[in-house]
Amino acid sequence: MKNKYVDFISDEHFLNCVANLHNAYLKAKNNITKKNFYSNKVDTIKLTFDARFNEIDEENLIQAEILRQIDKSINNSIGTFHEQILGGIQGFQIGNFSGFDIKANDDTMFAEIKNKHNTMSSGLAEAVFQKLARFADDNKKANCYLVQILAKKSFNNKWEGIINGKEYTHSRVFKISGDKFYALLSGQEDAFLKLYKNLPIVVKDYLNSIEKSDSVKANSAIDELKVETETSKRTILDQITFENYSYYLGFDEL
Repeated sequence: MKNKYVDFISDEHFLNCVANLHNAYLKAKNNITKKNFYSNKVDTIKLTFDARFNEIDEENLIQAEILRQIDKSINNSIGTFHEQILGGIQGFQIGNFSGFDIKANDDTMFAEIKNKHNTMSSGLAEAVFQKLARFADDNKKANCYLVQILAKKSFNNKWEGIINGKEYTHSRVFKISGDKFYALLSGQEDAFLKLYKNLPIVVKDYLNSIEKSDSVKANSAIDELKVETETSKRTILDQITFENYSYYLGFDEL
């Protein structure tokens, strides 16, 4: 039976990958409380500049910051989505915390996947190169790849260069763009384009197949902060600063 969406993974697998990503969206959006919002220290210095320079009132500013935190969480899940899609191609599998993101079943290919080209520090790049080189050394027939799903150009090149002052090169360690990697695993040059063009269809079919739910709760962080400011008489930004940095010299007097 012919697939409805793409021909390099099954329709069932494609739908499952979309379902997993949808669940990640729901989890990220589900009731950002004040405690969740504070889980990473809030940069109220930057928020002060944002409010004044962009002429945004404090409540809208905090709402935008909450949405930014949600978006950051979702970006991590997008990389997982690509891993799961690629792991559904015949002959390949995902790593499941085995030190690689994707590998060939016959150990002739190992890959580390990054969603965007600029998400690695020099320290992380060095660690990834060393890890891929070890996979190549331990598997003499394996080519190993750093995959940049959203790269600045289309390429498949040997990874060589100076990282943190050290020169790195290996005959079977490569950097590759997302389109080239999809083509490599699927055997189809336009596999990434097919994925893109069919995403709206798959998502629509998935959403039509599930029951609509009210499981996503409204974000309560703003309301919690408003209650605090009514008592403290602080501005919202001052309240956030006090609750995050009251242990700094003089900040307990805000």
